[in-house]
Amino acid sequence: MSKYLVIGGAGFIGSNLVDALLEKGEDVTTIDNFSTGKRENINPKAKLFEADLKDLEKIKPIFEGIDYVFHLAAVPRVMLSINNPISSHQNNLTNTLNVLVASRDAKVKKLVYASSASVYGNQSELPVRESMRPNPLNPYAVQKYGGELYCKVFSRIYNLPTVCLRYFNVFGPRQSFEGDYACAIGIFLRQKKENKPLTIVGDGEQKRDFSYVKDVVRATILAAKKDVGGGEVINVAAGCNYSLNELTEIIGGKTVNIPPRPGEIKESLGGILKAKKLLGWEPEYNLKTGLEEMMKNYG
Repeated sequence: MSKYLVIGGAGFIGSNLVDALLEKGEDVTTIDNFSTGKRENINPKAKLFEADLKDLEKIKPIFEGIDYVFHLAAVPRVMLSINNPISSHQNNLTNTLNVLVASRDAKVKKLVYASSASVYGNQSELPVRESMRPNPLNPYAVQKYGGELYCKVFSRIYNLPTVCLRYFNVFGPRQSFEGDYACAIGIFLRQKKENKPLTIVGDGEQKRDFSYVKDVVRATILAAKKDVGGGEVINVAAGCNYSLNELTEIIGGKTVNIPPRPGEIKESLGGILKAKKLLGWEPEYNLKTGLEEMMKNYG
């Protein structure tokens, strides 16, 4: 039995990952400071350490004896990074460096880093491929790209195997529905439940590649198990995209348009050939089938 450490195990993706690992009979430990994660997301079968990643000496002992580390702790909000770039940098980049140092010192077998499709920014060609030059448009995207570079350097200099997964607009159970920084699907579902109009940013023609969390979790586990490392960057996407207008049509309800926000990309669409080749993975859900499953427990 392998030993896994899920950093951010009380979060949306992290808690789904913990559950999937436990269902496979694995030994799972989690770290979370509950700044964005929720205690009700924690699986009681997993060992929990409530700790802040900025305290390197406190977290280092937790890594001892761990085989695989999944680093999913972040504050994944574009507007929050624009409004608070310094605190966002600490959470998303400095803390990633601490995780890499702790993993190196504990001699873990591999670290899987949750990056973001936001590192691509606006590209002239779609779908975006991992070989394209990053074009981050906001502090959050800069921070996630910086984490990728650190992973690659730690693999090259310290021989720490790392894999960087660029997630595309993940949605599903336990997604945040509350607050100003919730993601589009979460906001729309909350507004529909409250019988309020769905607030579409801009003209609603911006397109996103929505990835269902179960697909993302499966790819994340495969990244740990497959023979891939060296800071390899891999897209984890649905491979198809929808406009916000199309999304609101699927969800249903009245809509209202609000002013566009700075630092957001116009369209995202992830190429997944590399994931198919290196991980033997491809998505099993699309936006419609994912929403159908998600809505069974919400509404």
